[in-house]
Amino acid sequence: MPHIGSNITAVRSSRLRSVAAALGALFATAAGAAPSDNLNIVRDLAGRIGPIVGSALACPDVARPRIQSIVDKFQTVIRANASNEAERDELSRLLDRYVVDGRNALTAGRTNCRTAERQLADLEQSLPGKSPSLISAIGPTPAAASTAPTAPLPRAALASTSRGVTANEIRFGIVGPFSGPAKELGRQMKLGIDTAFNQVNDAGGVEGRMLRLTSADDGYEPTRTLEAMKQLYEKDQVFGYIGNVGTPTAAVAVPYALERRTLFFGAFTGANVIRNDPPDRYVFNYRAGYAEETDAAVRYLTKLRRLQPRQIAVFAQQDAYGDAGFAGVSKAFRSLGLNDASILRLNYKRNTVDVDEAVNQLKAQKGVIKAVVMVATYRAAAKFIEKTRDVFPGMVYTNVSFVGSTALADELMLLGPRFASGVIVTQVVPAVGGYSSAVLEYKNALAKYFPGESPDYVSLEGYVAANVLIQALKRTGPQLDTESLVDVLENTHNLDLGLGTSLNFGRAEHQASHKIWGTTIDESGRYRSLELE
Repeated sequence: MPHIGSNITAVRSSRLRSVAAALGALFATAAGAAPSDNLNIVRDLAGRIGPIVGSALACPDVARPRIQSIVDKFQTVIRANASNEAERDELSRLLDRYVVDGRNALTAGRTNCRTAERQLADLEQSLPGKSPSLISAIGPTPAAASTAPTAPLPRAALASTSRGVTANEIRFGIVGPFSGPAKELGRQMKLGIDTAFNQVNDAGGVEGRMLRLTSADDGYEPTRTLEAMKQLYEKDQVFGYIGNVGTPTAAVAVPYALERRTLFFGAFTGANVIRNDPPDRYVFNYRAGYAEETDAAVRYLTKLRRLQPRQIAVFAQQDAYGDAGFAGVSKAFRSLGLNDASILRLNYKRNTVDVDEAVNQLKAQKGVIKAVVMVATYRAAAKFIEKTRDVFPGMVYTNVSFVGSTALADELMLLGPRFASGVIVTQVVPAVGGYSSAVLEYKNALAKYFPGESPDYVSLEGYVAANVLIQALKRTGPQLDTESLVDVLENTHNLDLGLGTSLNFGRAEHQASHKIWGTTIDESGRYRSLELE
């Protein structure tokens, strides 16, 4: 009775001989036959060769010239038998899909590098017995290939079937306010990401691919967010989203991304809507949350400024953003063993500077309130300070980072130094006026790619978040897809970008940083570091 192993080997060898025979037939008939007559044969070959190439690519010990010779010459087969560009693209994409299947089979444990090496060798060995023209078409023998100098894989091997990924670029999208009262937040966030993308593109990109960022404007209105998300996904065909701006808008954007299993990375919001426990697989945050920022502010006010809890109020946007900040203050009170039921909340409507009702509520407290934790955007925050500073000259104002630090300082300085001086903003990045490695690198890049733009906390956050993503893209390698990238992100530990704190992700941790920095505006409108503890 024949041995089972010998039967399997015979079947495999027979299949590989049929591959070689088919290739030989294609080369022999390419000159005289109609190209379309052979398309089905090419499709079948892609399904046989692609998985072998894909699994070999995932094995670092397999010499790349061996893989390159086969892929490159298979592209010759495609060109010889496709009658137009559309057919060539279709066959190339088909091969790419099978290459990805082979790579995924190895990473999922359905095969191994020993098998991949053997299959590649069997394919190579099945070719030399053919005609000299076929041998020259397919490439060198295994012995020659193993000693050939390494060279970059052809673009076909780098191509991906993932949406938004080609051999030449990776497309990302950002949804934010690029019009309306909060437009500076969107502009600055995009500016920071573009700075990081330009920097890596100048260095050759990621695996030779350029990173591109396309924006869509929702005006910081959740009723417009879904259409903006659809535009980027369906029309612009983005691979993932990075730097989306806002909490109420994220409540719409995140479900859309999750339903499509699309990456939602580094959003400019600290709300819990994108911080589920356990975390959503495709949602990753760089920054600390609003609860962490407001907790730091409350602890500073009660422990360093010696204020009583009843002397602290909250000025908040009347939506999910304001709710997230207010919830952070409540949690801070409870963690200090304090009653949070009596916290005074002063509201205003999103995309307005209508703060009169909040000001009147504050006045009604007849001087009891000594500090206001603000969860607002820059124009509303500036208007509230303008209308209360003279009435309560000793009032302490703190803001969370989403306020837009530079824009807030600019608005207050237009009113006069006394309105700006002493205003506190908690930050999720180091001081832009400092000399940390990350900040110096950011400022140099900003000056190079966007001369005339001033350093800003929001654009710095975009720059840092983009660099976290870039590091993960580099580690994922040439065969990029969302699942592989997520796996790499979840295995990112102790990433040092020069921030003064290491960044970490995990399967149960999709927020890279929990660090809060304190800053305060001086009489010249500049931010100075402030110790919060």
